[in-house]
Amino acid sequence: MGLISNKVLVLAVVLAVVLFLATVWLWPRLARRGWRAVVGRVGLLLVTQVALFAAVGLAANRSFLFYGSWADLFGQEQDMGVVVDHGAGSKDVRVVGKEGLTVPGGSRPEVGGQIQKVVIAGERSGITSPAYVYLPPEYFQERYAKKTFPASVVLTGYPGTAENLIKGLKYPRTAYTQAKAGKMQPMILVMLRPTVAPPRDTECVDIPGGPQTETFFAEDLPKAVSETYRVGTKPRNWGFMGNSTGGYCALKIAVHHPDRYAAGAGFSAYYRAAEDVTTGDLFHGDDRLRKRGDLLWSLDHLPQGKSSFLVTTSKQGEGNLKGTLDFIKKVKSPARVSSITLESGGHNFNTWNREIPPGLVWMAGRLSAA
Repeated sequence: MGLISNKVLVLAVVLAVVLFLATVWLWPRLARRGWRAVVGRVGLLLVTQVALFAAVGLAANRSFLFYGSWADLFGQEQDMGVVVDHGAGSKDVRVVGKEGLTVPGGSRPEVGGQIQKVVIAGERSGITSPAYVYLPPEYFQERYAKKTFPASVVLTGYPGTAENLIKGLKYPRTAYTQAKAGKMQPMILVMLRPTVAPPRDTECVDIPGGPQTETFFAEDLPKAVSETYRVGTKPRNWGFMGNSTGGYCALKIAVHHPDRYAAGAGFSAYYRAAEDVTTGDLFHGDDRLRKRGDLLWSLDHLPQGKSSFLVTTSKQGEGNLKGTLDFIKKVKSPARVSSITLESGGHNFNTWNREIPPGLVWMAGRLSAA
């Protein structure tokens, strides 16, 4: 039974209720003196509270999808290693699964589009990462058979899973409904988590002597996807978006690589690379690299390209309001910046689900298929 399944949650709730009733029923018998009675009372209270906290935790996780599986919860990896041959004729994207959207007619790709589970191998970075690729219905329709599509990379926060983008944040379904309503052009989504060198949080930087995450996202990924799907190779064909850590990554890659991505959208993003126990030593004492990881410093000291940025915050509930306002002030022509500021909204899925629909429309409006 999966971590976010209904069966696990129901089982945890039933167990908590049974233990509570057992405590009430047995308490009179354990009220007498003696070490056995004391141990019995302590044991009942302890297991009942553990069961209660487990039920509440499972319910919260199911709502917000902090962890997508037991392996994710305990810091383990489920995906087996993938051998990638780099000889002639090999590809850097390997499709390992396909599924349709849960919409009317969704089993037919030309009606509901398709989500493909893939493995992306980075030629320059040496990083290999699982991902999901959403292909809109038009991709499979005959009249679009020779057309290219714009694409956007979509990242979760840390330590999220790519499944969160499908189940919790509903990117494919939202893109489908927004395009069907005529609010945005059809767009391919490449969905994955920023943790491409698990379990380390690399903050999407090239770590000296370590994972070259920035190279993977800025160069390897768009190249591999464009060689596999009908996506152009010009900056105007590519966007980057994400929430929390993924939002920082999206803005960072767009700020530093306007020659690869024309637009970057950060939902509840922060603006300087985190440095803590999850990241380890990112910069190895190189102050230049540390400053470059500060997006506000980068906007002040590095040339700004013809990029478009979208940043989001809220007046109450988010901790990035000041940083967001500073980011907006520092963007200069030829770059452009847009923003979403909610009256209130915390750092959670409920907030991001309010920002993603207009964010997808914004992104599609900044990209070109040709």
